[in-house]
Amino acid sequence: MKFILGRKLNMSAVWTKDGARIPVTVLEAGPCKVVQVKTRDRDGYSGVQIGFGRKKQLSDALRGHMKNDTFQYLREFQIPESEQIAAGQMITVKEFEPGEYVNVSGIMKGRGFAGAVKRHGFHGAPASHGHDHPRAVGSIGSRFPQHTLKGTRMAGRMGGNQSTLKNTFVVDTDPERNLLYVMGPVPGTRGGLVKIMTTGEKKEAPEIFEASPNPQATPIEPVTSEQTANPKEEVKTEEKTA
Repeated sequence: MKFILGRKLNMSAVWTKDGARIPVTVLEAGPCKVVQVKTRDRDGYSGVQIGFGRKKQLSDALRGHMKNDTFQYLREFQIPESEQIAAGQMITVKEFEPGEYVNVSGIMKGRGFAGAVKRHGFHGAPASHGHDHPRAVGSIGSRFPQHTLKGTRMAGRMGGNQSTLKNTFVVDTDPERNLLYVMGPVPGTRGGLVKIMTTGEKKEAPEIFEASPNPQATPIEPVTSEQTANPKEEVKTEEKTA
């Protein structure tokens, strides 16, 4: 089983030689370093803890745990006991191949308090013939047991939890820039952390059209004060000076 941590950058598309358009998500995956190895005899399960990203300020306890490394994220992956992985080993994009099926997990975007139509996909009531609340939940139970059952699909907080895109596949890799191109949309915001794990299955990799431009990773830059300035005020000042 292969695994790695990454950061979601943006979406793009590639074209195959057959003319098919494949939507992809560009992920900045790795490099990651194995910080700790969990064993069944000592910890009760077999797993690996890896680090990704950089952080300036860390506590002394974390700095000592990471052996003076400054990783921003620490995540664990459970692995079979047969796999031989040692602490300090590096994990990069070179280990992934186009056509491999992967599961990508990330934190969903928060939608706030949402209704049942948006949250659960309810169709709602007809929009005419006396239905003044077409997006209402409707019946939430019978007279017995005189309380709402747990798990009833109703309005509530939506998003902000972990979601997994299963059985998607790797379209292309770019080891020089540590980029991984995965088919379809990946949960999470731009710049959000994602966990990538292979499923052990593989398909024939699509033949990318040579003339098709390689999807570029869009850098995440903060908005400056000059970009938020009012353009109308600039035009008025130019007219006065003229």
